[in-house]
Amino acid sequence: MNLARDRVILLFYQDFEKDTFFKHDRYVKRIVRPVYQAISKKQKVSGFFVWYQLLVKALRQAGYDVQLNNYTLARKHPDYPVGLVGYPHLLHGWNLPNPALLGPSLFDHPRQAPNLLHDPRYKLYLVTCDWMRAMFAPVYGDRCVLWYAGIDTHQWPDTRSHPKDIDVLVYDKIRWNREHYEPALLNPILQMLQERGLRYTTIRYRHYDHDTYKALLQRSRSMIFLCEHETQGLAYQEALASNVPILAWENGFWLDPDREKYDPNPVPASSVPYFSAACGERFRDFAAFPDTFAHFWANLDTYQPRTYVQHELSFDGSAQRYLQYYTAIAEGKR
Repeated sequence: MNLARDRVILLFYQDFEKDTFFKHDRYVKRIVRPVYQAISKKQKVSGFFVWYQLLVKALRQAGYDVQLNNYTLARKHPDYPVGLVGYPHLLHGWNLPNPALLGPSLFDHPRQAPNLLHDPRYKLYLVTCDWMRAMFAPVYGDRCVLWYAGIDTHQWPDTRSHPKDIDVLVYDKIRWNREHYEPALLNPILQMLQERGLRYTTIRYRHYDHDTYKALLQRSRSMIFLCEHETQGLAYQEALASNVPILAWENGFWLDPDREKYDPNPVPASSVPYFSAACGERFRDFAAFPDTFAHFWANLDTYQPRTYVQHELSFDGSAQRYLQYYTAIAEGKR
């Protein structure tokens, strides 16, 4: 099998499963999950799975035959590269000899698997933003490379001309230390919006579905994005693709409560790792919020976030970047 001729990509993904209430209940959950997904208004898939879906879609739109979990084909062509995407358990007992492109996802920190790339089969490790590459590179070196998931601008159309009855959509993705950040950040922001007479709505991470979010973006003139950090941030990028400018909380550091297991030093991070002056503004804390919001609101109609997404987060660019690494492995250059 020849990549240039046959244009075949071999991808492998396994979703995360665990027993929750009793032994082997993960098998029961497989049966009831479709019913739950049909009636639930919450987010139904993991970010890892969305990355995987977007990668598959980008590669297929680029004209490649993407084979999913085709172990038979991979074994038949042991020198042909494979892509391994998703959760670390995919690597447990991995016995295919094929050279592999790892990621996106898998590990949160390189010290979870410091010897990962000592395995001669594993050629490159994908991360999805610059701050993650800075964190992984001291351990994985130049074999840690950058990739992003493309944003489908057909699925997330320009909403600027849509009638707006929400001035500010507040996206609440505060995951840790809420007992501090609700009174110190979220509540004062909401109070200020109310005092200014602005119409606002809040939406909380994992408590909405795709259709609800899309409808809210159509109705919203702007978004305030509250999240400690993102490794890509598909939700805020979907808002940018919809031409909704964003004012983002940028605390500046990785705040995962597990971080001290791997590094006692502060790790620089971003809540909007793909962002520019065309997208909106950023603020560090509530002390900086009023002035930054005043500037943001006064210039609201000048931002062009959809143009940024079309240039920097395109499906074609996502596919070509992945193919660059996959081809290098196929040609033995990695």
